[in-house]
Amino acid sequence: MTKKIEFYYVDAFTTETFGGNPAGVIPNAENLTDEEMQKIANELNLSETAFLLPSTNANANYKIRYFTPTKEVDFCGHATLGTAWLMATKYNWIDKDDKIVFESNIGLIPVKWLMENNQLTRVSMTQVRPQVKSIDISPAVVADLVGILETDIDDRYPIKIANTGVPHLMVPVKTRQAIDQAEPNLNELKKMNNDFNISTTHLFTFDTNGQFDIYTRDFCPNIGIDEDPVTGAANGALGGYLYLENILAQQERHQLMIGQGHTINRPGILYVTITPDAENAVIEVAGAAVVSIEGKIFV
Repeated sequence: MTKKIEFYYVDAFTTETFGGNPAGVIPNAENLTDEEMQKIANELNLSETAFLLPSTNANANYKIRYFTPTKEVDFCGHATLGTAWLMATKYNWIDKDDKIVFESNIGLIPVKWLMENNQLTRVSMTQVRPQVKSIDISPAVVADLVGILETDIDDRYPIKIANTGVPHLMVPVKTRQAIDQAEPNLNELKKMNNDFNISTTHLFTFDTNGQFDIYTRDFCPNIGIDEDPVTGAANGALGGYLYLENILAQQERHQLMIGQGHTINRPGILYVTITPDAENAVIEVAGAAVVSIEGKIFV
């Protein structure tokens, strides 16, 4: 018997339709098999599609799973934010509670509503505690893989792997122009990321002409996406990296506005809050979203 499955496209980290990073959301996935979820993600052909299922965890409202067009991944920031926005606005969660909690493969992800004048302006997700580790790779190799000059690498900051759920390679770059002109060798970058078990390669710079605090681009061919427009997980990991590497003053609270997606005409803005907590920090990533498409898939 054919199943009719409700689906949505939600543009995350933007207030404009067709901006930010689009995620697929399947709010009622309890009757889908793993194979069907993967086929739906492939059909929607977005960087990630989120599927909501009942949770057996008493502290969670739903279980959430994420699929790229080619594989399941443990966490996706923009799909989490988009799903939370959809549940708040289309499914009236905003009237039920001040937050929604998802059970994921990396643990519980609470997402709270940020309101102004009784209107939802952003949702804010708390990511898992950040971790940073070294990687045995030269700046020259990294520069070649991401398609910039070695002299474009900002050697004031280390190239390291940062993680707030999944691992990302943090690549400091001197200028926004160098980031915008980057032309990655996707086949070789895919191989490197697989060799080091890295989810994405994340270029960042403080050179923003005051438009943002930080500007970024994110490449992830190893999970079936050449470039992710606006990346919640990687920018959360970037916040953790900046704090743990003492690039931002420790024991101080920081709020960063990060721009991403402009090079590929999907501009978005993320708000990353870093709150000290003993030897580590709590990372929150916030943004707005827009529901751009809704319909039914026949499975």
